[in-house]
Amino acid sequence: MAEALNGNRSILVVGGGITGLSAALEAAETGFPVYLVEKEAYLGGRVARMNKYFPKLCPPNCGLEINFRRLKNNPLIQTYTMTEVEKVEGEEGNFEVTLRTSPRYVNEKCTACGLCEAAATTEVPDPFNYGLKQVKAAHLPHEFAFPLRYVLTPEVLGTAEAEQIKAACPYDAIDLDMEARQMTVSVAAIIWATGWRPYEAEKIAYYGFGKQQNVITNVMLERLAAANGPTAGKIRRPSDGGEVKRLAFIQCAGSRDENHLPYCSGVCCLASLKQTTYLLEQDPEAHATIFYIDIRALGRYEAFFTKVQADERVTLIKGKAGEISEDPQTGMVTVQVEDQATGKILRDQFDLVVLAAGMVPNSPTVSVHNTQVAHDESGFMLTSQAVSGIIGAGCVKQPVDVATCVQDATAAALKAIQSTCRR
Repeated sequence: MAEALNGNRSILVVGGGITGLSAALEAAETGFPVYLVEKEAYLGGRVARMNKYFPKLCPPNCGLEINFRRLKNNPLIQTYTMTEVEKVEGEEGNFEVTLRTSPRYVNEKCTACGLCEAAATTEVPDPFNYGLKQVKAAHLPHEFAFPLRYVLTPEVLGTAEAEQIKAACPYDAIDLDMEARQMTVSVAAIIWATGWRPYEAEKIAYYGFGKQQNVITNVMLERLAAANGPTAGKIRRPSDGGEVKRLAFIQCAGSRDENHLPYCSGVCCLASLKQTTYLLEQDPEAHATIFYIDIRALGRYEAFFTKVQADERVTLIKGKAGEISEDPQTGMVTVQVEDQATGKILRDQFDLVVLAAGMVPNSPTVSVHNTQVAHDESGFMLTSQAVSGIIGAGCVKQPVDVATCVQDATAAALKAIQSTCRR
């Protein structure tokens, strides 16, 4: 084996989504020590919040469970949740990275028994479900969370309720005095796999997201369709919980738009096609309409598009949707669009409208010796790095699907291993 630079063979992976998990496992199973850090209270990232993958429409928990088992069985991986990178110093082969872990107020003694949750009364918006429901101040992030440990929100600190929650735990797992802590790790390379976030749809004023209850985003619909979601898998209107018989998808909500995101996120068309099947499987009498600029379903995904398109309950209209308005009495949402095939202005009403919001990279903000990690004008990390030894992987580099993220994670792990060694 090649000689390790400065004797350091450790690798830091930033981001515990499917890309980061895959990269960490690939590196550790090759024999390299790995620090895996994730800012959320659980691993799995956006994939953990998905209902199904396309095109096979299988649930993501199968793949995550296998990865979590591999993770638990590998002593070379140290995992830190609720942790972010504060500072990076040094150079390739010898980075000193300062990490900051936010307090969870629940320690390792937690058995996930749920007694703390039962004792809590305060409710807060559920971040895992994009605020579509409320959760108790003491709660499990989600039922498949890894690590399977509760978290206490700071809203109740210093109250009698906090003491009540603490007293309810028979394992002394509630630590109300827990504080943020810092640690420094020495690594040879850093894999940056911080993934993406949905574009802020409220910035598209004419679509009314955030003001009209029955206008939601594609990631929110994914949770509505999930069995462990806020409606137990039933796609319902947020305004009144009513049935959704007529569903509209607005493609390129902010994407391919010089006022918002100039690029195409690549997966949004396929995501809407997939979500169309959710509704039709749930209600055979329902109907879905997709308003699009172009349907992008290349290569092996074309057959999936063709199958959905052939369903008589699906209508595809080529046209960029204009203003969206909601009737405050009925909750019905009106979409106006120019049908490019006929030149006519169409106005139609729907129970629920879904905005196919684009993918925005969680760009790295760190610098080394005043040199910023290289990224383009949209925030995507560049393949040619200004800082050697910091390697981008997955959606932080470009909008891609899950399968491509996993492939890219393997490539990133190899590059990181190369950074640990001299030729």
